[in-house]
Amino acid sequence: MAKDPNYSVALITGAASGIGQELAHLFAKDQYQLVLVDQNPGGLQGFAEHLQSKHNITPTLITQDLSAPGAAQRVYDEVQSKGLQVDILVNDAGFGLAGAFLESDINRNLNCINTNVTALVELTYLFGRDMKERGKGRILQLASLASFQPGALLAVYSATKAFVLSFSEALTVELKDSGVTVTALCPGATETEFFYTAHAEHTEEGQGQKADPKEVAKDGYEALMKGETRVISGVSNKLLAAMTKVIPDTWLALSNQKKFEPTK
Repeated sequence: MAKDPNYSVALITGAASGIGQELAHLFAKDQYQLVLVDQNPGGLQGFAEHLQSKHNITPTLITQDLSAPGAAQRVYDEVQSKGLQVDILVNDAGFGLAGAFLESDINRNLNCINTNVTALVELTYLFGRDMKERGKGRILQLASLASFQPGALLAVYSATKAFVLSFSEALTVELKDSGVTVTALCPGATETEFFYTAHAEHTEEGQGQKADPKEVAKDGYEALMKGETRVISGVSNKLLAAMTKVIPDTWLALSNQKKFEPTK
């Protein structure tokens, strides 16, 4: 897809791995100036060198743990201090924690909420206001197939992704005719570090077939550039999302519980 000449700078959170990394490749291929945000400085630097070698671009790097209080403001302030105008915001950073909620680490769950929801909302607010003032901008929010159903044994993560989808679709209406679009990307299980980070690698879902993050990123990138409100990545996931409208929530939660119970 050819670069839109009206847009120059894209900021991507969670850029050092997974879907965020693949999205960065797509932007770099189209020669956007990149601002990459991640909490992993080594991974971020190594990836930046790879982008420079492959696409002949030098991204701006910001190391920031988005679960920390005030992290989004620090990212915004650093971007401002460098004199950059962000035309495209990609809120990709996020993680989950599998297991029974009352038996899990509450601080880890709160960090999940801070990263998946609080930082996403703050970054959308800070950069979104600038976009609206200029009358142009694009925002891509990483939601999930989990956005459509309650997720027993993945309760907090699923709830955060339900928030992201609802929030994004509400903003689409609020920003109609403003020149700013908001797109929610909803992938299913994807071959990233998610299951390892969530301690869910030894579950049915963790050991099952997963989508290629390159394909997920491509779906999200194309939908973003078209200004679409929502994109569900993968034909089977589109079917599953449609089924959640007719299957009782209790059944959906029980189904998720089975997928995230440790395998024997």
